[in-house]
Amino acid sequence: MGEAISTPTNTPGTPGTSEVLRATGVDLSYGSTPAVRDAHLTLARGEIAAITGASGSGKSSLLYCLAGVLPPARGEVRFEGRAYGELDDEDISALRRERFGFVFQYGELLPELTIEENTALPLRLAGTRKRPALKAAAEVLDRLGIADLRERRPSQVSGGQSQRVAVARALVHQPAVVFADEPTGSLDSANAATVLKEFLGLARSQDTAVLLVTHDANVAAQADRNYTMADGVLAAKGASA
Repeated sequence: MGEAISTPTNTPGTPGTSEVLRATGVDLSYGSTPAVRDAHLTLARGEIAAITGASGSGKSSLLYCLAGVLPPARGEVRFEGRAYGELDDEDISALRRERFGFVFQYGELLPELTIEENTALPLRLAGTRKRPALKAAAEVLDRLGIADLRERRPSQVSGGQSQRVAVARALVHQPAVVFADEPTGSLDSANAATVLKEFLGLARSQDTAVLLVTHDANVAAQADRNYTMADGVLAAKGASA
């Protein structure tokens, strides 16, 4: 069994005051096809960073390397100073379950669970008892303005509502980092703007760092730091205005 992953409580503060994630010289290939080439990236506590690029540029592949889902062929990723290479499979799974949150383009809610149960899932998987987990889920759903949906099933809510639930699920356990892969890509512009504002507002209030992968310049404009990616090469653009 690997060493336990500690889970400190996040205390809201000033973004950028404490580094949580660092990638150094990360390469990833699929067979003989390079997907990520010598990527370097840092992410601080409470910081919002965005990676933009065309489809197939490697941005999602890099995100999954940073989240510990795909191991890099070369280079290293560190979370709170600890290299992923120092962790075994159990440690990496615990890290993703307890310290990270995820938002995907289409929400990926479990159809057999209620909205409240979907939201509480990270807490339940981490061992929180049902009642306090559902209470925490109800609170974050309320903060996102959808507490009245908690007894519904995913098939009974709209796309915008479903994506708010995905955001609630990603943040309910107050993770250190949320990885968001095209989080508004399935929404119309009005819903996208609303969901993004609520998502980033709640993340900032919890001092949770967010790494966004997007093709939408309007989404990237909300970030504190921007990167671009083309042909697997990541380039920093610096802080957004």
